[in-house]
Amino acid sequence: MKCPFCGHLEDRVIETREQKDGLLIRRRRECLGCRQRFTTVENLFLSFPLVIKKDGRREEFSKLKILKGIQAACQKRAISLAQMDHIVESIAKWAMSLPEKEISSQLIGEQVMMALKAIDDVAYVRFASVYKTFKDLNEFVRTLSPSSHQSQENSTKKENPKQLSLGV
Repeated sequence: MKCPFCGHLEDRVIETREQKDGLLIRRRRECLGCRQRFTTVENLFLSFPLVIKKDGRREEFSKLKILKGIQAACQKRAISLAQMDHIVESIAKWAMSLPEKEISSQLIGEQVMMALKAIDDVAYVRFASVYKTFKDLNEFVRTLSPSSHQSQENSTKKENPKQLSLGV
């Protein structure tokens, strides 16, 4: 590591601390040339699968986009930001665990809907009403009925046996 004060290339690590579930490492270092101390940060680079949108475009996986959708659905509901972050992190871990290099946005949306259904019915309905494109009110009611939700979960499990498990 190059010293930011004198440019010397040798140093010693004084202290190491992990943050954010081990994804970030802070190291306190001391230059062996000038004895100045400085801090470095190492960040783990994760490679998420590409997301295939409904129109066929491909985008990078974005935890921020998922969080914004969840926040919109949970607006004025008794759902903490920690719960929302937990859902996003669970979906990100689920996406990383898939062997595919590409994943459809529909599968991600289904995972979000199942997670919201587990914690708040209103947030689930809000998310589903934006996420799914309904032709009329009857289709909306059919989709959100309990019997339809059960068959929807079963078809998702057949398509993708590796399901997201939330410990909410």
